[in-house]
Amino acid sequence: MEHKTKVLAVTGKGGVGKTSISAAALRLLTEAFPEARILAIDADPAVGLSTALGVEVTETLDDIRKRVASDVTGKLRDTQDILAEARFRLFEAMQEQRGFAFLAIGRPEAAGCYCAVNTYLRQVISMLVDDFDYVVIDGEAGIEQINRRVMEKVTHLLFVSDQSKKGLQVIGTIKNVADELVMYDRAGVILNRVTHPELINFDEVAGMKLLAAIGPDDNHAANDIEGRSVFDLPPDSNVLTGVRSALRNIDIL
Repeated sequence: MEHKTKVLAVTGKGGVGKTSISAAALRLLTEAFPEARILAIDADPAVGLSTALGVEVTETLDDIRKRVASDVTGKLRDTQDILAEARFRLFEAMQEQRGFAFLAIGRPEAAGCYCAVNTYLRQVISMLVDDFDYVVIDGEAGIEQINRRVMEKVTHLLFVSDQSKKGLQVIGTIKNVADELVMYDRAGVILNRVTHPELINFDEVAGMKLLAAIGPDDNHAANDIEGRSVFDLPPDSNVLTGVRSALRNIDIL
């Protein structure tokens, strides 16, 4: 039977808890599949996933991109050559953690322009996915990475929103763009920090299946304040319980 990597991309409006959802998904995958090869990619330049997972980042994808490009100037001819060289360095740079490897995109020095690193990220994802059983991508807020087809290798799209109309409009817009540009297998919505479940249509949200509605989580809030990772959360915390349901509803667990 052909091996097919399951690639989960987590996207949505900024500030709705995408990184927390991504980190929770990582923890649940490592617990459910201890023998699996799992990769976490922090594709948000804000670089929050490392903190949520308790990972210390020593080198980012952008660091590697710049270093490889400068090392091979005049010797290698094109992007494919650079990628071939980078592949070895990527595996060296990946942090081996509690059952998963970790790679961060980093924050380019040129303010406001992530074109080069997003292009590189797309190629790296294509290059690495077959080496892993599960890949979880914590995407940047909004549609930029979808627009640039950074996520074209995704199998499962998780759209995260709060219960606000604006948050739901954002994921609806991202979904419309993804439908044109991304060949994904499954998609669904996770509503986070829900305080008024009685106002939610539990059949579907923004035209997609609602995978989970997660209420406020005091355990997670305390974790954030104390700078602890998702691995310190109790198993019955709202975030872990909700993401566990979501992953079951989208046939990951």
